[in-house]
Formats: sequence, structure tokens, C-alpha cells
Amino acid sequence: MGQKINPLGFRLGATQGHHSLWFAQPQDYSEGLQEDQKIRDCIKNYVQKNIRISSGIEGIACIEIQKRIDLIQVIIYMGFPKLLIEGRPRRIEELQMDVQKELNCVNRKLNIAVTRITNPYGHPNILAEFIAGQLKNRVSFRKAMKKAIELTEQAGTKGIQVQIAGRIDGKEIARVEWIREGRVPLQTIRAKIDYCSYTVGTIYGVLGIKIWIFVDEEE
Repeated sequence: MGQKINPLGFRLGATQGHHSLWFAQPQDYSEGLQEDQKIRDCIKNYVQKNIRISSGIEGIACIEIQKRIDLIQVIIYMGFPKLLIEGRPRRIEELQMDVQKELNCVNRKLNIAVTRITNPYGHPNILAEFIAGQLKNRVSFRKAMKKAIELTEQAGTKGIQVQIAGRIDGKEIARVEWIREGRVPLQTIRAKIDYCSYTVGTIYGVLGIKIWIFVDEEE
């Protein structure tokens, strides 16, 4: 039967780069990996705690981590960076302190930068957060999916596929519903496809959202 593979890992080195760039000896690798996870979790928690938005979108597209011997450089790609920067000018410094406390890195400097992405809704993570917010507010899943697809089309992508699985609309039996617009060539390695899977806790149980966005084809 169909063997499914993560579209990002499948395209590594072709159209997809790594989100973490560092080198470690085999015995230190697991430590570095856990450190990355801590940094990402810490940033996401900070954003969740400090940003109260009506739409419920944090707007973090991805977090890139580059490590050198004496420096950890973290770049946060956000759709709506105003949410983080507005209000208090010292927000980023505060976040830096938080992450440093979490890592207790003594001999390494931590540097956090925020970059804005031009089309936030062309990014699957932000779209998934949008759909999650809608589902939590008990909007029907079809409506939420269609709205998400409209937003992506405005961002100028070539195709999108959205899949929601779980107890949809609180039904007793879990099922999988999906909808596709445009082309999504998952088998073509040249095709640049952005993917994310996201879990959302509703009152009936946990739903899984998967989004594939076909950005463009590299010749």
C-alpha cells in the first residue's frame, strides 16, 4: 500500500534545507538535539503566554537555529512580528533571558532575531494555527478548510491540500476528511512543497491537521 513519507525530509538537499545548522561529535549529538527542542519549545511558550490575540494565531512559521562554538543564533520567522515586538520594546531581550535560563549556557552567547515573512498565509504552520482556532470556536470543519484555501490562494501558491483527522464535529466515530485545490505533486522531488502537521485539542478530543502547500517547481 502507499508508503507515506514526510515531504520535508524527502526533499532535503533538493528544494529543502535544514532548520538547524550545527555540527557535533556523535557522543554530543543527542544533547544538541534536545537543546534545539528546548529552544523551540521555550520560544513557542513565551509567544503563547505573552500574546493574547483574538484569532489565536501565534504566527511562527519556523525557527532556525545556527550554532557555533561560542554563539547560538536563533532566527524566528513570523507572519505577524508586530505581535511580538509591539507593546514592550524589551520583549526580545526578555525572551533571550528566558531561553538562556532554560539552557543555562554559560560560555555561549545567545542571539535572537525576528524576521517577517511576506505571505504569512502561504505557510502551512500559520494556516494550521488558523484552522485550529476556527475548530476550537466550533466553526464547521468544511468552512474552516475552505477559508484556509482561500487565504492560501491569495498568497499566490500553486496548490494546497488540507487534511483533518479525528472526531470531527464531535462525532462518535473518528474519520479523515481532506480537500485539495490546485496541484500537489508529492512524488516530484523538484517540486517545493511545504508541509506541517499540527494537533489541536477540542472538547471532544484531539484532532490532527496536516497541510501540504505546493509553492513552486524548480527547474
